Amino acid sequence: MTNKTSTSSLGLFESVKALTSTLVAIIHTRLELLSTDLEEDRERLMSLVMLSLIALFSLLIAAVLVTITLVVAFWDSYRVLALASVSGMFIIIGVSTWLAAVHQAKKKPKMFVASLLELIKDRQHIDAK
Repeated sequence: MTNKTSTSSLGLFESVKALTSTLVAIIHTRLELLSTDLEEDRERLMSLVMLSLIALFSLLIAAVLVTITLVVAFWDSYRVLALASVSGMFIIIGVSTWLAAVHQAKKKPKMFVASLLELIKDRQHIDAK
């Protein structure tokens, strides 16, 4: 009888050890996935900041050039056309970049989607047993 008890306790110890190992592996995988989600969100935020800075710079340059255009409007004829063209170019760049930034901000995906999907799969797998 003693031999059978020690074998079952050894089997129980091995089962607990295997369960612990599985839980650690699951937690490790989920933390890696969470880390990847955070990195993707950080990259998206940096892209949004860069687009916003380009738009702001272009719109500020456009404002300066429009002001110069209005001042020069009463001078010779060809200077006005040149300044208006450059001003228009910066306005177009600024507005299009701003619209791209707004579009990117609106289509922002839900944070931690991949992690949440994996946790849902884990829960469904556990509930199925």
